[in-house]
Amino acid sequence: MADWQTISSLATAGGTLVLGIATFSAVRSSQRSARIAEQALLTGMRPLLVPSRSDDPAHKVIWSDRHAVRLSGGRAVLEEEAGVIYLAMGLRNVGTGIALLHGWYPMADRAFVRDPHAGVEAFRRLTIDLYIPPADAGYWEAAIRDADDPERPGFLRALAERQPFTIELLYGDQDGGQRTISRFTVLPAGDGDWYCQVGRHWNLDRPDPR
Repeated sequence: MADWQTISSLATAGGTLVLGIATFSAVRSSQRSARIAEQALLTGMRPLLVPSRSDDPAHKVIWSDRHAVRLSGGRAVLEEEAGVIYLAMGLRNVGTGIALLHGWYPMADRAFVRDPHAGVEAFRRLTIDLYIPPADAGYWEAAIRDADDPERPGFLRALAERQPFTIELLYGDQDGGQRTISRFTVLPAGDGDWYCQVGRHWNLDRPDPR
């Protein structure tokens, strides 16, 4: 004779197991969907900086001491006045999100280097927030004011001898995430100006593309 109590217990256990498997699969699927949605959101916020184009509008760059220059598309600035070395680069954001610039790392005596990027702690913080909208142009600016700054002699040589130099920029999305380091080389132009080109990008908060 069938033991209906045992059969009932087995049926209940089987149903619970099936329900557990279904719940586990649903949770896995939900987590996978959440990851995909998060990746899509981050991709939509991701900036990527390159030099601005020659046909981009000129920007009026003004430093805290009211020193000002007209920065044409595709150009850079290296000049000295009253003991202050002024630096600027025209930039274009080819990413899909707003770029928030965090800091810069100068390498006056090194151009076209293949060294790893500088450590995040070595970057000089910007004194103002600079944003560059997606699919639009903007600029980066900085200055060397301290007479004892170790980078001063190198930049004065670059200016006097018209030698190329390197600037690394640290930036991220509008929330401060997805940090990226881009290495720019600034070179003398034939008309006495300067222009810049980008050599490499590094992702800090996600895997590198290479």
